[in-house]
This record gives sequence, structure tokens and C-alpha cells, in this order.
Amino acid sequence: MNTPAPLLEAKNLSMHFSLGGRFTAGGPQVLRAVDDVSLTVERGETLGLVGESGCGKSTLGRALLRLYEPTSGQVLFEGHDITRLGLRGLRPLRPRMQMVFQDPAASLNPRRRVGELVAEPLKVHRRPDGRRYSGGDIRARLVELMDLVGLEADHLERYPHEFSGGQRQRIGIARALALDPALVVADESVSALDVSVQAQIVNLFMDLQDRLGITYVFIAHDLSVIRQVSRRTAVMYLGAIVETGPTDTIFAEPAHPYTAALIAAVPVPEVDGPPRERIVLRGDVPSPLDPPSGCRFHTRCPKAQARCRTEAPQLRPMPAGQMAACHYPLV
Repeated sequence: MNTPAPLLEAKNLSMHFSLGGRFTAGGPQVLRAVDDVSLTVERGETLGLVGESGCGKSTLGRALLRLYEPTSGQVLFEGHDITRLGLRGLRPLRPRMQMVFQDPAASLNPRRRVGELVAEPLKVHRRPDGRRYSGGDIRARLVELMDLVGLEADHLERYPHEFSGGQRQRIGIARALALDPALVVADESVSALDVSVQAQIVNLFMDLQDRLGITYVFIAHDLSVIRQVSRRTAVMYLGAIVETGPTDTIFAEPAHPYTAALIAAVPVPEVDGPPRERIVLRGDVPSPLDPPSGCRFHTRCPKAQARCRTEAPQLRPMPAGQMAACHYPLV
């Protein structure tokens, strides 16, 4: 029996940005936002992507959707190598992969009504049979989408500024769902919301997945959110994946010292048991303009040894079931 192919697969994906020019002191520099990342996302699952601010999570999310042109590597979506497709070849796949952005106030045009914003994908793209959506089709779909995300049909006539932050994010989700995508990349989609509203939006994402079978890449820096929504988690540090595997395993038995430090930083109420052992990391995150040699984490790692400064570790299986890039793992 053949194993079904992943919905999304990244192979040795890198996203580098050139900063400065020939007139800049020292010449142009290369910012390695994403460096040699490989991952898979199975159909119907949620892959959580977590790490400190500036580690490359959002850049990776955009590169996976070809919103950025990757520097090297491949992205396979539904069996298509989208890194090799031109704009015309990519267009039929665009409806199948969508994004929900962090700040709905910035991603929704304040001068257009909600109905216009949510309808735009339906006007730009065609139906699966090649025909254009009629006005009646669009109106019916807009009403359906409003119901899906917990809003009313009369909200379509209002402007974004008339809504709360949580409602605006629901509008962003409705727009992403307009063309019935298979994959949605949620880029810090709850981080700008109040805690109570975060819970509502997270529950909405999970409910939509149950009802529609959507696959998510869920980017966040809040580990409690990642733990709630994702079946598998990938931990990023300085543009690279340092640990990946089942979410429950990673939280119960982290193998990489960086993962353990992230988890230890999450406050635990006293009623839930004794506080975790505190792990203090030395120094600041190095610059992606000049990442350390060897293991990228060795400048802050409490377990670093001489080998870590010269030899870059590769992801390898751990006894608990995850993969970790560490010479001296915790498990």
C-alpha cells in the first residue's frame, strides 16, 4: 500500500536577502533569514512553527507559499514544484494555498467594505470548471463565509474600522477561505489579540479544520497556542529547524536545549504543580548577517562543548521519537 504524498514539502529551502550595495562600507551583506530548511506537512494536519521573534518563522511561511522567491531549495505543493513555476503556472495553484496575516488592521484595506474585500479572490480567480463566478455565486458564497467565521451577513456592508480586532481577524480568515483552499498558513494570527479573543480565534481555526479538512502551518511564538492547535511542531532558531516531531513528545521530553529553554520560560500556575527548572540562556540571539560557525546555538547553550563550535549538527532521530539537531541532546 502506497503512503500518500505530503500536501506540502520543503527541501533544503533557503531565503537570503542581500543588504546594502557596492557603495556600502564593507560591500553588500547577506541576511540568512531561512537556511537549508526541510519539512513536510501532511494533509489535514496542523504543523506548529515556533521560535523567538526574528528567527525566520514568517519568512519561511511566505517562502512556502512563493510570496517570496526562495534563494535555493524546493517547495512541493500537491506534487508540484512551485519554486520552478512561472506566474502563469502558479496561478491555478494559488486558490489552493492561502495566508492569514498577523495584523488584520494592516491586511484589510480600510477604504473598502468587507464584502468587497472577501469577494476579491472570487473575482480574480475562476471556478474549478474554468468559468467565472457570477454575481449570484459571489453573494451566496459571501453569506456562507460570514456564517462560517461567526459573523452576520449584514457585516458585509461595513468597513474594517467598525469591527474589533477579533472580528477583523475573522474577516481575514473568511477571505482566506473564499476559494476553498487545501492549505492555510496562519502567520502569528492570534498574537495581536487579547487573551480571551485569542482563545475564540484558536477554537475557530480548529473548528474549521474539523469541518473543512484544511491543513495548517500555524506560526506563533506562544507555546501554549502551539500546544493546543498542532499535532506536530517544528522549533526554529536563527533560520534553521533545531527540533521537530509530535507536539506532545516535544513538550514532555524536549531533546534540544533551546526547546527546553523555550518551554521552561512558560509560566506554570502553582495549582498545576511545582515550577519548572529555570534555564537561563547566555547573551543575545546572534545576527543572521553573521551566524556562528558550527551549531548556531552554541554561543548561548549551557551544554556547548568544543565540537559544537566547529561542527554543525544535523537533524537526527531521538529515542523519544522526535528529530533534533544537537550533538549533546537532553534525551
